[in-house]
Amino acid sequence: MLLKVLFSIKLKVHFCILFNMAQYELIMPKMGESIAEATVTKWLKNEGDLIKLDEAVVEIATDKVDSEVPSTFEGVLIKKLWNEGDVVPVGSAIAIIGSEAGVKAATPPPVAQAPKTEQPDETILYAAKTANQAVDNAKAAVSNSGEARFYSPLVLNIARTEGIGMVELENIPGTGKEGRVTKGDIMDYLEGGRKQVSDKTQSAPTPQVQQKTETNQAPVKKEGSKVVSMAGDEIIEMDRMRKLIADHMVMSLATSPHVTSFVEADVTNIVNWREKNKAAFEKREGQKITYTPIFIEAVAKAIKDFPMINVAVDGTNIIKRKNINIGMAAALPTGNLIVPVIKNADTLNLVGLTKAVNDLAKRAKENKLLPDEIQGGTFTLTNVGTFGNVMGTPIINQPQVAILAVGAIKKKPAVMETEFGDVIAIRHMMFLSHSYDHRVVDGALGGAFVRRVADYLEQFDVNRI
Repeated sequence: MLLKVLFSIKLKVHFCILFNMAQYELIMPKMGESIAEATVTKWLKNEGDLIKLDEAVVEIATDKVDSEVPSTFEGVLIKKLWNEGDVVPVGSAIAIIGSEAGVKAATPPPVAQAPKTEQPDETILYAAKTANQAVDNAKAAVSNSGEARFYSPLVLNIARTEGIGMVELENIPGTGKEGRVTKGDIMDYLEGGRKQVSDKTQSAPTPQVQQKTETNQAPVKKEGSKVVSMAGDEIIEMDRMRKLIADHMVMSLATSPHVTSFVEADVTNIVNWREKNKAAFEKREGQKITYTPIFIEAVAKAIKDFPMINVAVDGTNIIKRKNINIGMAAALPTGNLIVPVIKNADTLNLVGLTKAVNDLAKRAKENKLLPDEIQGGTFTLTNVGTFGNVMGTPIINQPQVAILAVGAIKKKPAVMETEFGDVIAIRHMMFLSHSYDHRVVDGALGGAFVRRVADYLEQFDVNRI
């Protein structure tokens, strides 16, 4: 196996020397302030393919968004450094691209006449480094039984940090492609109570049992699990995005002590104004007006009144955000969630907010959001009313400290104060649910903020156009 790796590298070195091809690293881009890694989901190019500048090379995914990585160079894909399904740290090289210009201009002299050089070629140095890494990885991946098992650099780094030896690592069940151990597998192993075993007890690999999607036999309890499958149950494995969302939600609850305050707002003026003006608004602006931009406008105003809602926590430090970037949680056709962000929402008028909301919502459904459009949020709005729910208790989108849920707008009798006394009238009412991090947001601030949002909604100017 090692000889094959070294022979392959040797061929690539000769190829690069022969054609004087400069090599460049394609780097895993930063996908958000809280995202440290991404999963390679699909290679769009094969080794040896020509690649144009800004042409997509590989598809990647995080818990926030699926995206494509465009090439920052024009040339030939020399080497894929990761396989599909691998988790790659941000900032790591994911592929090697050779300069196409070197290929086109290449008129290689006979090998016998090749000039000798005092300095080693850059490609030789790189290949030598790659060969050493390949040897180290291959050695690390060989078990006692002599069979090779692939481990990503991230998994190996976690293993080294936690003091997990190769013998122990070999016996951790893998859920990745071809039984590979993913980050989630090794973290589950650590959290579930690590079992130290000797070389003797691990000499034989643990047999893998294929999981059936439907059970028609007597209940079988999976080892290490508290859930018992019953006859006729269907077992559905979470997709990659759902697993990441689940991890993010559990992490958020473990990080922030959540408190939720509720306020009911009379949004009759907003409902009547929209019904009266939506046709004219769409004709004039070319955009359909929904309630979401109106809610975001009110939230942005309230944040300016209560800037300590617009913060993040870093250890014992509070980071007060300058910009008001409001994320709007959106459900995807798959049932998963994504949160595109409207940057500097307080600087946009209602028309600008409407255009931003409609554009982001449309491209979210088409899976065409850019990485920059799902990062940098400082506060999140989620509309549980879309599903007919009157209220909810949303989970904070870390590293933010607050999130607001708006419920369904319902007609109900309400008491109104008039110059002739109190009367009962049919009004359009809506609940607002504000969840906040009690480490830095007390009940007074959290409650006052959501009340101010409701005030702005109730004071909506019906004469605006």
